[in-house]
Amino acid sequence: MTFSIEFGLQLFAEGDAKMEAVKISPRFQVVIPRKVRESLKLIPGQKIQVIQYKDRIELIPERKITDMKGFLKGISTDFNREEDRL
Repeated sequence: MTFSIEFGLQLFAEGDAKMEAVKISPRFQVVIPRKVRESLKLIPGQKIQVIQYKDRIELIPERKITDMKGFLKGISTDFNREEDRL
C-alpha cells in the first residue's frame, strides 16, 4: 500500500492527479465529484471501465472513437527493430 500512496502523492504534487474523498453507499454506489465530472466531461449514462490494480480501483471513461482523433499527436514513432523483423 505504501507504493500506491507514494505514487499517488507524486502524481498529485506534479498536478497530474486530483484527489477527492467519496463515501460508498449501502448499495455500493459512489458519486463522482462535480469537479471531476466537469473536468472529464462525463455525462449521465456514459459507460466507464472499472479496473482493479492491486489495492486500488481505477475508473476509465469510455469514449467514442471519433472523440479520440488526434490524441496521439506528437508521439514519437522512432524505435529500433529487431534484425529478424526487417
